[in-house]
Formats: sequence, structure tokens, C-alpha cells
Amino acid sequence: MTATHVPGLPRVEDGQLISTNPATGEEAGRVPVADETAVTDAVTRARAAGLWWQGLGWEGRKTRLLRWRSLIVHRIDELAALTHSESGKPVTDGLMEAAAAIEHLDWAARNAKRVLGPRRVRTRLLVAEHTGHLEYQPYGVVGVIGPWNYPILTPVGPISGALAAGNAVVLKPSEYTPMVGQWLADTFAEVVPEHPVLQVVHGLGDVGGALCRAGVHKIAFTGSTATAKRVMAACAENLVPVVLEAGGKDALIVDADADVAAAADAAVWGAMTNAGQTCVGIERVYAVAPVYDRFVEAVVAKAATLRTGEEIGPITMPKQLGIIREHIEDALAKGGRAVLGGADAVQAPYVSPTVFVDVPADAAAQREETFGPTLTITKVADADEAVTRANDSPYGLGGAVFGKRDAIRIARRLRSGMVAVNGTLTFVGMGNLPFGGVGESGFGRIHGEDGLREFARAKSITVRRGPSLLPAMTFERTPAQVRQIVKALRLLYGRKP
Repeated sequence: MTATHVPGLPRVEDGQLISTNPATGEEAGRVPVADETAVTDAVTRARAAGLWWQGLGWEGRKTRLLRWRSLIVHRIDELAALTHSESGKPVTDGLMEAAAAIEHLDWAARNAKRVLGPRRVRTRLLVAEHTGHLEYQPYGVVGVIGPWNYPILTPVGPISGALAAGNAVVLKPSEYTPMVGQWLADTFAEVVPEHPVLQVVHGLGDVGGALCRAGVHKIAFTGSTATAKRVMAACAENLVPVVLEAGGKDALIVDADADVAAAADAAVWGAMTNAGQTCVGIERVYAVAPVYDRFVEAVVAKAATLRTGEEIGPITMPKQLGIIREHIEDALAKGGRAVLGGADAVQAPYVSPTVFVDVPADAAAQREETFGPTLTITKVADADEAVTRANDSPYGLGGAVFGKRDAIRIARRLRSGMVAVNGTLTFVGMGNLPFGGVGESGFGRIHGEDGLREFARAKSITVRRGPSLLPAMTFERTPAQVRQIVKALRLLYGRKP
């Protein structure tokens, strides 16, 4: 008996990776699977292409990256439709995802020279006869392993930073969304046809492992914490540096002076957008007692208007449905109450919006990444308790705070890489802000100046400009000169502040 294929689950037939829509089962496309040799060959080609790309200089790369940006803008409807056909997410979500990717691509192209270009730095006492120079040089070949939940935005972040810094890139997109990754590489080749500066290799997890071992000079990975650890282990074999953006369990704090209606609207957006399949999605809310009841009521009213199959798309990974169901059942078994959705929310391939209250802190829905359109709301006495509970997590990706007087102070106390104040997920749309987490959410940054520096090596150069007045770095120094150096140190640095 032939097994029935699960819609959305990638499969390989005759050397082809076949992508299907998780909602309908319709084929979205097929691409050749790369074996280990093909991955190694792609990296070899990228080394040569990277030298050519680096040789274009800042302005040459900027011009070509901005051409790619413009091409994406003009074909944004095509890209959004392709994203819908592979992931099932609403076309409007694909449009907004592409818009954010365009912002990051534009910023990286325009700012790479300013951030990474050569500069002089001030000299210091012991080497006063030398000038200091700092520049950032590309690694060479950067491997990017992308996720399926945001197949446009998430890989374009490290791709744009790596390319702007002068590297060639080999992209391994998720096996759930290979066609979007192929589209990115193909459109880049339209504006940069001379050399394979951006290539794509397809396959399952073993292809990602092969990319880590194929001679790349850095890996940028986005995905689950468990997979991030495997990527890091594979890269450690050859001391390949990594930037890892892993899982999250982001919290929203609603303070006593918050705009409750705005907080509820943002909470629903942060929790339910992309059917909750967002690494920086809001999965937990801690609302202070004076506004708790009004907030819960407003969240339920807003979330109840969302239509499954329209605003709420399908769950892309079939196995995630089981995880979401387990978290819902565990929350209910431990005393949580579903004020919206609940036990029957999972109807494959969809999950209807579900909101819980009174879920204990040790429940899976409070501790583990759910990655579905669910939200827990917990009553707390004050902002201090909210911060303590929000930080009681191994994750530390993003977060949000709603309030007026103390909102920014609360935001600074959250153990996370990003925080939105009086909004949710808004930091994603700012190309000049770094993106990344702490703890089990990973390390390193993409986007912004820190993101550009992830894809270039700092190079320090000193240049002698005259004779040494206080020769410190020579065996020709005399005892008298050493005493002079010590005297100068005491004069300049010995005084107590």
C-alpha cells in the first residue's frame, strides 16, 4: 500500500526536492537535491566569485545590491505569491515580509562603506610614534542556513550584510520553502550575471551539515535551538565561526498606565501573525493587576475576529501541530483556562487562535516554544514581578513593554536582545538596529552596524610616523628610558578619579 503524502511535508523523488502547500497539498515547485560534492563545488565557485565581488569595491557592490533591491520591489507580488504557495501564509503577510527584507537590503547596501571602511584611530602613549588604522575585510564565503517561517526576510538579513561586506554567499534554504530561496538566488543572478556570488543548495538537514564542513568561512543560521547546537558542533570541527538566531519564548509586559486597547491589539498581532510561527512572536503576557481584566477582555475580543484560513494561515510543519496540541493539553491539565479556543483548536493543518489564563509557570505553554497562534496571559502584582517572570526563561530573543512612565526602564531590564516599547515586533522593521538574542536564543547579530561587522574581520594596522621618543618595544631601550616611561604612566594614569 502506498503511503499518503502529508501536505507541506517535503519529499525527495528522483533527486528532486518537492515543495507543497501545507494547506492544499498542491505542488509549489521542485529543485535538485545537492549531494556533498555539489555543496563543496558551490563553495569552491564562491571563493573565486567572492574575490571578484570584493574587487568591485564599496560603490560597485552598493550599485548592484540596490539594483537587486529595485528588482525585488518591482516583482514583490510574484515573490509574495510564491511564498504563499510554499508556506500557505496569506499573500499580504508575504508582502509585508518582503517589505522588511527590502528595508534591510537597502540599509546594508547604503551603509557598508561607512561602517566597515578604512579609518584612522587615535594613538596611545606606549606607541605614540605610530598611527593606527582599522579596516574590516570580508571573510570570503559565508554560508546562510535559512528557516521556513520567514523564507524571504530572515535569509535576506545575513545575505545582505554578507554581500555588502564583500563576501560571496551560499544559501541553504529550508526544505519546506526551497522555491523562495531559489527565487532569491535567481533574481540576484539577473543583476549580477558575471559570477556566482549568491548560490543556493537544496536538501534536507544533511545538506546544511555538508555546508558547515565544505570550507565556508562563516555560517549564519536561523532555526530551532536544537538545530543551532548541531550546526555549531559541525562548524566547531573546523573552527568555523557562527552567528546563531535560535528559538524564543518572548514576553509582553503590560504596566498599570498602559493603553490597554493598544496593548491588546499589539499582543494579538505579536502572538497570531504568521499563525504564531514567529521566532520573536509574543507567547507570554504578564499584565499587572489593575489592567489585567480589561486586557484579557480586549485580547479575546480582538483575537476572536481572526479567521482561520484567512488571517491565520496553516501550520507549515506538520509535526508542529503535535507540539501545539501537547502544549494546549498540558496547559488545561495543569489548571489553565482557555478563554478563547482550547482543546479543539488544532484542526490540521490549522490551529485557531487560543488564549489562556491561569496557566502555571511550569507548564509547557509557559516554558517551551509553542510556535503556534496561542497566548498565555498571567496576572502579576507589579512590573517588578512581571520582569522577574519574563526573565525566568532560558530564551532571550525579543520582547515588548506597554506603558508610559516606566516603559523604557522596564524594557532595559528584560534579558533579551530586542524589546519593542508600545508595539510588538517593530524592531524587525528597522534596518539600522541589530537583531539577535542571548541564552538559548543564540548569539551574534544580523542587521544594523553590528550585523555588518558579523560578516567582516577587523584588521588592525600600525604605521610608524617617526622615531620613538620613549622606546618601549626594543631591546635597545635604556634603564633611564624605562624610568621615563614609568614616570609618564604615573603622570597620565596614576591619579585617582
